[in-house]
Amino acid sequence: MALIDRLKFDAPSDDWVVWKHPSEELRLGAQVVVNESQDALFLKGGQALDVLGPGTHTLATGNIPLLSRLINLPFGGKTPFTAEVWYVNKHARRDLRWGTKTPIPLLDPIYNYPINARAYGRWGMRVQDARLFVGQLVGTLKTYTTDQVYEHFIALVIQNLSDRLAKYLVDQQVSILQVNAKLNELSAFVLEGIRAEFSRFGLEAISFNVESISLPEAEQQRLQEILGKRLEIDQIGQARVGQAYVTMRSFDALDKAATNPGVGGTTLNAALGLGLGAAAGVEAGKRLGEAISQGVNPANPAPATDALSAKLAKLKQLLDNGLITQQDYDAKKAELLKSM
Repeated sequence: MALIDRLKFDAPSDDWVVWKHPSEELRLGAQVVVNESQDALFLKGGQALDVLGPGTHTLATGNIPLLSRLINLPFGGKTPFTAEVWYVNKHARRDLRWGTKTPIPLLDPIYNYPINARAYGRWGMRVQDARLFVGQLVGTLKTYTTDQVYEHFIALVIQNLSDRLAKYLVDQQVSILQVNAKLNELSAFVLEGIRAEFSRFGLEAISFNVESISLPEAEQQRLQEILGKRLEIDQIGQARVGQAYVTMRSFDALDKAATNPGVGGTTLNAALGLGLGAAAGVEAGKRLGEAISQGVNPANPAPATDALSAKLAKLKQLLDNGLITQQDYDAKKAELLKSM
């Protein structure tokens, strides 16, 4: 094979990452042309040696010192020697797409509900260390393309995304229904995780973007139903607390009225019995007004024992309707019986 006097590689597209020159027969004095965003890497016996950056280089013992010592090149002349020359593309690629082929199983930390999330986006990388990259990944291949880099690293990208997404939701206490509002923060968090792994292979992860996270339609509908029921339960609970509060304040008001010496004593205690039966709403006021009116102008006052029985019956009704607790019922019952 003829000796090579000039080496150069003009890539037909940006899809290639590594290209091996077909000839290994070189000579001192030959020129190696390295374009912008390229490195030329010399290998001998499978060992990565000297690296030449962008520019035009004349092969001499001065600019390939490691190779010179390995093959004992003499000084001067056009001494032939053999070595592999690999061109490495260091151009940044930012438009690599990623997506989850299968859903990521997660537990929503807010609703404590198991979910299966899908996600997609873009990521970018470039070769940072040509020597490390060729030695770690390329091996004996003559070319290495962007697609091959993608296939090698996409599993790592998705695994890191899965781990970091789960950690982010728990640490930040964010529901899967809210996470699309925090994609920039999540993207930076995932990028931080993949950088260290990429650097082990001489690569730099320059960008990572999560464009969307979604749930299967049936799962999203189910989670929204759970959210609706939870809000409904919260509202019912708040309403019961408010109703119980009104009831207890009614007890306080009626007790004060019953002991007021200026209103009419025993017959006003009958008003208490009527009021207990309608502790909430307009009806309570209506009945209480009627009872007070009867206290002022008594027609046929009821015996005290009948009034006490009515009070106890109304108190039991409040308990049965869930408007007062058993503890409230017992306390009020004891108070009424004590007043006999």
